[in-house]
Parts: sequence; structure tokens; C-alpha cells
Amino acid sequence: MTFNIKKGFVLLVALSCLNVSCTDDFEEINIDPNRIEKISPGTLLNPTLYEMASFNTTRSNDFTFEIMQVGLPFPSASGGEHRYDIGENAGSSTWNTYYRWLTNIKEMHAAAVAAEDPNYEAIALTLNAWVYSLLTDSFGDVPMEEAARGEEGIFNPAFNSQQEVYTKILSDLDHASTLFDKSRKMIYGTDILYGNDISMWQRFSNSLRLRLLLRVSGKSEMNAESRMAEIINNLEQYPVFTSNAHAAILEITGIPPLISPWGRAVDFRTGRAAAAFFIDNMNELNDPRREKFFTQATSRDGKTQLGYKGIPSGYEGSDTQFEYTPSTMNIALVTAPMIAVIMSYAEVEFIKAELAQKGIIASDAQAHYEKGVKAAIEQWGAVMPADYFENPAAAYDGTFERIMLQKYLALYFTDYQQWYEYRRTGLPELPKTEAMLNDKRVPVRFRYPSTVQQMNAENYRKAVEAMGGDDINTKVWWERE
Repeated sequence: MTFNIKKGFVLLVALSCLNVSCTDDFEEINIDPNRIEKISPGTLLNPTLYEMASFNTTRSNDFTFEIMQVGLPFPSASGGEHRYDIGENAGSSTWNTYYRWLTNIKEMHAAAVAAEDPNYEAIALTLNAWVYSLLTDSFGDVPMEEAARGEEGIFNPAFNSQQEVYTKILSDLDHASTLFDKSRKMIYGTDILYGNDISMWQRFSNSLRLRLLLRVSGKSEMNAESRMAEIINNLEQYPVFTSNAHAAILEITGIPPLISPWGRAVDFRTGRAAAAFFIDNMNELNDPRREKFFTQATSRDGKTQLGYKGIPSGYEGSDTQFEYTPSTMNIALVTAPMIAVIMSYAEVEFIKAELAQKGIIASDAQAHYEKGVKAAIEQWGAVMPADYFENPAAAYDGTFERIMLQKYLALYFTDYQQWYEYRRTGLPELPKTEAMLNDKRVPVRFRYPSTVQQMNAENYRKAVEAMGGDDINTKVWWERE
């Protein structure tokens, strides 16, 4: 599998030595922070990037693939998230992991402010916005203002509304854009994402701001459309991703500590099948990413290849009804060298395509659509066919549905983004079966973990009352009606 290695990335074979502490494992830095008497602004940057990107990659596989009909366990006689059978604590690891790293990001921000280093302050604000957006989009209202304040005696933090969270993180990203200073060097170690290139961090911060503004664009009080137009119409002041080389994609080299989050890569494809909806769409497009994402289906005896062929999500009956061995996940995706996608350039182009189609920006929606498709294909090391858009299924047809189908494909393996965008738009339209639970409705959030219900009961109760319930069907503030 071939990936583009970012310039300067190879310098990081010894990332565990982070200025004031040296360890063989990122986890050790976080688990026992008391071993570090005083952190520098860069001490927690690389551990945060690696651990968050790794965790999100595994959650793409464990949850998003199933809920969004990309892949499913096979055989799967009953239950499963692809049938919308969502357990009470399905989001517990997400809650715990994100708050753990938000605490570290808070320390990083404080260290940057104390060191009077605007670039590390801007990076900390960007990372904080990124993680809080994932957290609130997964649960709705969450503790923010009083979170990570145990040293002040606040052990049962109040919840902030999702509108309050978004207002704060978007304000922080606005502020971050004024802080980046390319004349100053990053002096506290070499970061594993951009190799200390401030211009790249600035592009990521502004691109993230577009993603989050689009997420809340249905809420008139956020003035999101004019704010997005301001960014896109002033790209010299607010640079965003304009090529795959700019994307926030972490290269996992396989050299410790940059190792694959899969202990055994074979587990990625064992007992799995590609979902028919995702793979059928790629077949209709004759998409060159198929061989990067999946194996070919075979006859039951394994002697005959049958092309790319999946299994319906939420299928009824026994797995013996399928007279073939379906396509499964390509093990190369989780075998280092591999990538963990934080935010892609393709996503930015699809955002622009949507805004242009809606008349929010004066630009060519088709051009942005085609750039987005090309970037999404090449991101995975596939070659863009010269005649790709001659296929009527791939050609831009002026519909929002066409943009969102390609965006769905482009968000493959990007944390929970396919799920969030489906909840924002209702697209792509996912097929249903009689074996799907939850009244055949796609769940729209995780329930709060049982530990939160028990240990922070009063604030939990207030949050549930404000949101209208703690249910997988309780819509969050920005979600479409």
C-alpha cells in the first residue's frame, strides 16, 4: 500500500523523547503525568495526536462502519450495531478517552500561555475544538466550563448546552487564526503531524472551522453561512487545505511509538464483511478505491474470485443464505505504514461544493465536487481514472445527493464523520430491513455512560431534562428536524 509521506515526517523515529521526559510509550506520559514536574507547551502534543488519531481510527471500524453500512460482522445471526442494537455504554470509551485528552490539552494550553508562545496556544485551541466537537456531536450537551477542574474541587461538573459548546469552540478557532505567527519557530520538539510547519497548522485550524460551521449551518443564530463565506472569500487571511499535502492525516510508520492501533492486523478482517450498500455504490462508480479498501469475494470453496461483493447490513435470516464468501476489509489499511485521517482535503472541497451549490459562495460547485472526488481517491494511493466523470453515476448532476454520496465515500475511516453528516443531511439514504431494531431508525447519539449517571447524578438529570431525554433517538441541538 502506497501513501504520500509528508515532508519532514521521517525525522520522528524517537518521538518518545519529549524535551523533559523520555518514555517508550505515549500512554505512559499520560497515565502518570506526575512524573513530569513541569511540562513544556510541546510535551503533550504528540501523545495527544497519536492517541486521539489511533482511537478514532478504531472507532471508525467498530462503530461508524456498522452504523453507516460500510462493513459488518459476519456471520452475525442476531443483534449488532448494523441492526441498530446499541448498548447503554456504547459511547463509554469515547467519553472517557476524549475527556482524558481534553485534560491534557488544557495543560498544554496553560503551558503555552505561560510561555507566551502564540503558536502552541493556537494549536492547543485547535485541538481542543477538534476533540470537543467530536464529544458533543456524539452525546449532545456535555461538561465543558467546569470539566477538568478537579484541582479546584469540582468533581461533579455541570453540563454545557451544545450551543454553548459550539459557540465557545468556534470563538476559540476564530482566536487561533489571529495567533498563528509564521515568523516564530516551534521550539518544543518536532510535532508528528506537520513537522513544525506553522502554515500547515493554520490551514488545519481554518479547515476545521469550516467543518464545524457547516455542522451548525442549520441554526440561524450561529450566522454560519456568512462566516464560512468570509473564510473562503479571504483565503490569504484564512488559508485552508488546497491539496492532499495539507491534509491532517497522521502517518503511522510502524516505528515505535508510531505503531498500528491493531495489535493483530488480521483481526481487522476476520469475521467481517463489506456492506453491500457501500461496495455496490463503489461498483457503480467503477471506483479505483475498491482494491485499497476491500478484498474480492470468492466462491465458497475459495477457488473463484467474484469481484467486489458485500452483504446487506441488518440482514434477516442465517448467514448460510449467502452462497459466496463476501469481500472483507483489506488488511493493508491497518498494517504500518498506514494512515489515520483527522481531516482530509477532500472534505474541504465537498464543503465548498455544497456552499457553491446553495449560492452561499460565488464559485463553481462542479469544479469543487470533482476536486473533492479526485483528492479522496488519490489520498488512498489509488489512481484517478481519466474517464471517471464520464460515468453517469459519477458525473456531477447538480444535486445535493450526488455531492453527499461522494462525501460519504470520502469520509471513509474518518472517526464518526459519516454518521454526523448523515444526521445533518439524511444522506445518503440508507436501505432498511425488517431485522433492524430501533424502529429501523439510525441512532443519532450515544447515551451518557452509566458512570456519569451514577457519579454526577444531579447534573446528569438536568442535562437530560434540557435535551429532552437520554436516548439514542434524542436529537442534538444542530440536527435536522
